[in-house]
Amino acid sequence: MIIDLRSDTFTKPTPGMLEAIMNAAVGDDVYKEDPTVNELERRFAEMFGMDTALFFPTGSMSNQVAIKLHTQPGDQLICDKWAHVYNYEGGGAAFNSGVTCNLIDGDRGMITAEAIEEGISPFDFYHTPKTSLVCLENTTNKGGGACYNFEEFHKIRKVCDTHGLGLHLDGARLMNAIVAKKEDPKEYGKIFDSISICLSKGLGTPLGTVLLGNKDLMQGAIRIRKILGGAMRQVGFMAAAGIYALDNHIDRLAEDHKRAAEIAEVLTKLPYIKSVEPTETNIVIFYLIEGLDVAKFLSDMNEMDVKISTMGQGKLRIVTHLDYTQELHDKFLKILNNYK
Repeated sequence: MIIDLRSDTFTKPTPGMLEAIMNAAVGDDVYKEDPTVNELERRFAEMFGMDTALFFPTGSMSNQVAIKLHTQPGDQLICDKWAHVYNYEGGGAAFNSGVTCNLIDGDRGMITAEAIEEGISPFDFYHTPKTSLVCLENTTNKGGGACYNFEEFHKIRKVCDTHGLGLHLDGARLMNAIVAKKEDPKEYGKIFDSISICLSKGLGTPLGTVLLGNKDLMQGAIRIRKILGGAMRQVGFMAAAGIYALDNHIDRLAEDHKRAAEIAEVLTKLPYIKSVEPTETNIVIFYLIEGLDVAKFLSDMNEMDVKISTMGQGKLRIVTHLDYTQELHDKFLKILNNYK
């Protein structure tokens, strides 16, 4: 039994999800005639209290379209230095939208309203790029699944309104935050101008992301999706997986969080672990003691059929997910405790 904890993207469709995929009613989504895609988009827009939604093949494409909708070439967006839109989307913000990123040194991938305000370029100073967008990430990837406090969201919204800035949420693992903090999705719809939600991470689908927004902003979304090569045909098969996940895989995220917390607790007691970052959802970030080689540790784990990812600079990541069962969990904790 392989214990694959590199990411929650390694999940396979459940039998129920496969049945939903096979029985999906489909059409041509380029013509907006795929009934299952249309239903998925309707469900998400209703859930978050936003005007409209658009289905994308990937989260990176969804984020990149959102950036394009909010900005003009030469503009600047503000984000945390660990933000996915900056670190893990191939330089897309520069390539696709011609914008620069003002990187804020936040806390576990989260930035404050005060830091954002300090990072805004003076509007009347034409030597600097015009700040037009703030991108937040919830939960944070490199920050170890950390969740923002809603009070900070409200403060950030106020800053954005004061300075006429758009506010986008990279919510790749937003459902994890909603479950962990028992939040109402509609409250997110009141705060953000656009929200990107991935279906292939915690929700366990083979692919797909939904971009949410209000009508005025989203008018050009389908055109930009087409430009980026994201037009899809009978994609209702994948949308059916997303609908199944909405109905069956949200509440169970609490199981992933519980197992992640148990892993973190075990790690803090092991002599070969230097430190473990706070664990709020399904991501555990930890560091080995000085002198213990990361490559050797990963190799040793691999020999015991355990796969863990490294994020560089000594940072190791574990991600719990749908396919990480209690049986695998018990086995993994035993491996950690017995490792010499």
